[in-house]
Formats: sequence, structure tokens, C-alpha cells
Amino acid sequence: MSLLVLAYPQLEKKDYDWIQSFRSEHDERYYNLVEPHFTIVFPTLDASEKKFISHVEKTAKKFKEFYFVLRCAQIVKDSFSNYTDLFLVPEEGYRIFVKLHDALYSGILEKELRLDIAFIPHLGIANSLDAGKCKKLADNINVKNPEIFGAINKLDVVSFDNKGIQTIKRIIL
Repeated sequence: MSLLVLAYPQLEKKDYDWIQSFRSEHDERYYNLVEPHFTIVFPTLDASEKKFISHVEKTAKKFKEFYFVLRCAQIVKDSFSNYTDLFLVPEEGYRIFVKLHDALYSGILEKELRLDIAFIPHLGIANSLDAGKCKKLADNINVKNPEIFGAINKLDVVSFDNKGIQTIKRIIL
């Protein structure tokens, strides 16, 4: 079992519905596994659940609810597979996602930080073994100049194993 920190965004219904409709068609890997989210801490196996939760709770106290605006679709080659991912990336709120991510990767998680992989705050909406397909999808979205407003007001500590994703603890910002 691995532990992660996910931020499930507060979105307007029309935006949530569009994201889920798009994901149902183009997200081959995660649509049936998890709701739209931002991954703040990626899977880790080395921390005990109790220490992990305590660290996240302590760190989260330094943050409050924040807002973001998604205006750009960006493709990124997955670092662990042959897939290419399509992300919605926040234009506004980007720096707070980065600061939250960096704060969580301190203390007991400091050794878990992958310095060889850039952290790009994102909400994943598609993936494919065909990078060209993701590029076309991104271009089609970006030409429409999307604006999706949202908020992050909680963090979920989740476990992930072959049974799926399970929230262990919800932490309010």
C-alpha cells in the first residue's frame, strides 16, 4: 500500500461535468479509479501511516483555502510508463500548489522528493500511448481559451493498492 496526498477541487457543476465527460472518453488509466484531483504528494511506501498523517496535518496548518484558474492544456510524457498525459494546468494559483507541494516534501518526506521530475500542478484529463492524440486534444482545448475556476479547501490522505484508492484522512485547510 502506498500513501499519497490528493486535493479534490471545488468546481462549478458545468466544469466538473465537462471534465468528467472528457475524462470518460480520453482518460484510459484513471477515470474509473479516482475523481478529478491534483496530486500533491506522489505515492510513497516508506512512511508509516500515522507519521505520514501527522506530518500532513502539521504542514497543512500553514495553508488556507486557495483559488485557482485552469486556462491551459499541456501534454507531458509520463515518467513511469509509455503514456503521454494531458493536464489542465493552473495559471492562477500555481505558486500556492508549488509551495504546498514543497512544504509537504519536508521532514519525513524529504527523501521522497524526486528532483529528476519537475512538479507541474495539474488536473489530469486524458492519457494515451499515442502522444500525437494528446497533442491534438490539447490544441483543441487551448484554441477555445478555457477558464475553469476552482478552489482547494481540503487535502485527502489516501492509500492506494490493487483494490483502489481509499481516503484515510481528510484535512481541512
